Amino acid sequence: MVEWPLVHLAWTNEGLVLKVSPWLVGAAVVLGIVIPLAVRWARGYWTRWFTKYDVVEADISLGHIGHVRLQPNNQDIQIAHKIWTELVTRKAAIPIDPEQDVITEVYDSWYVLFGRVRDLIAGIPADLIRRDESTKQLVRVAAQTLNEGLRPHLTRWQAEFRNWMKQHESELKEKSPQQVQKAFPQYQALISDLRQVNEGLIGYAAALERIARGVT
Repeated sequence: MVEWPLVHLAWTNEGLVLKVSPWLVGAAVVLGIVIPLAVRWARGYWTRWFTKYDVVEADISLGHIGHVRLQPNNQDIQIAHKIWTELVTRKAAIPIDPEQDVITEVYDSWYVLFGRVRDLIAGIPADLIRRDESTKQLVRVAAQTLNEGLRPHLTRWQAEFRNWMKQHESELKEKSPQQVQKAFPQYQALISDLRQVNEGLIGYAAALERIARGVT
C-alpha cells in the first residue's frame, strides 16, 4: 500500500510541484465551515443565556406583590415584552371609564388575558427558572398577579354580574349596556374594586415595560 504524505513538495521536469492530500483539503473545507458555525453558536448561546441587563426595581400593588428587584436576562425581557403587549392591547392596562366601557366586555378581555399569561409562563423552560433568579422572580410575579390580583375580583363579581345582566337583557332594547349596568344593585362596590384591579394592572404593565425596554 502506498502512503501519500499530506503535503508533498518536489522538483520535476515541469518545475516545483506541490501536491496536497485530498484528506487535508477535505479537512480544511470542513473546518472552514464547522469552526465559524461553532463560534456563531457559542456567541448566540452566551448572549442568550448569560447576557444580563441593568437591575430593575419596581413596586407592584396588584396581588400584594410589593417591591420587586431583578436583573433580567434576554429570556426575561422577551417574556416581559409579551406579557406587557397582552396587557396594553386589552381592557387591562388601559384606564377603565365606567361611562364608556361595558363591564362584561372587560371581563371577556380579562378572561383571555388570564389564559394568555398562563400559557406564556408555562412555556418558560423549567431549567431556566431553576438556574436564573430573575426568571424565577418574573414567573412568581406573573403567577401572583393572576392568582391574587385578577382571580379574587372575578370570583367575587363576574358570575353574579353576568347573571344579573342576563336577567335584564330586555332592557338593552331601549338602553345602552352602560346605562343598564349602572342599575346593578352593587354597582359602586363593583366599580370601585374593578378600578383598583385596573390600576394594579397598569402599574404591573409599567414594571414590565421597564424590564423589557429599560424604561425608567
